[in-house]
Amino acid sequence: MTIRVVVADDQELVRSGFAMILDAQPDIEVVAEAGDGAEAVEAVRRLAPDVALLDIRMPRTDGIEACRTISAESGCRTVMLTTFDTDAYVYEALHAGASGFLLKDVRRDDLVHAVRVVAAGDSLLAPSVARRLVEQYTTGRPRRADPRLDVLTGRERETLLLLARGLSNAEIATELVVSDHTVKTHVGNVLAKLGLRDRVQAVICAYETGLVAAGSPPPGGGAGATASPAPGRN
Repeated sequence: MTIRVVVADDQELVRSGFAMILDAQPDIEVVAEAGDGAEAVEAVRRLAPDVALLDIRMPRTDGIEACRTISAESGCRTVMLTTFDTDAYVYEALHAGASGFLLKDVRRDDLVHAVRVVAAGDSLLAPSVARRLVEQYTTGRPRRADPRLDVLTGRERETLLLLARGLSNAEIATELVVSDHTVKTHVGNVLAKLGLRDRVQAVICAYETGLVAAGSPPPGGGAGATASPAPGRN
């Protein structure tokens, strides 16, 4: 299966460089290049790619707003590109629906790997990192009753709670005293019912709905200590 990609960056040399690297891969095809966020959104609407690489800072429509529109309108997954490694940008990108975040000086192999990981339904950011970011930007914000979680069963709520605290499937299985297969089913149900793309989005949802309060201790031992890409819908 060929991974179809749109590359958006207002710097032509950067944009064409990324496109050249990706197009050289046997399993990746760059179907369009865009010079700003508005062009990127239009390209996604017209071509229905699997992944969009979006520079955060672009004219007319910036990358975060383009990501928000793309995430709302399509199944295309987004990877944000920037020269600014700040928590604020990462949080905004994740909140907009991004599945990954890369610096523009990323190595060639890491860029290709990122596109493949995101196209497979996974995230480039570990849930433990997302948890820290979401805590930082939701601490002190008022909480209101949120009906989104009403669609979940009691066990699915427990699963979401443990996902939000960074536990792996195996750790969740231990906490709930169920099989790994059962956990995979629960995780899949949570993501599907809440319309979430991956486990990182589940972390954000759990905090923003008040299921998890900022500063609450993680259950078990060292939950979410891994810094590897988070599994997707498994």
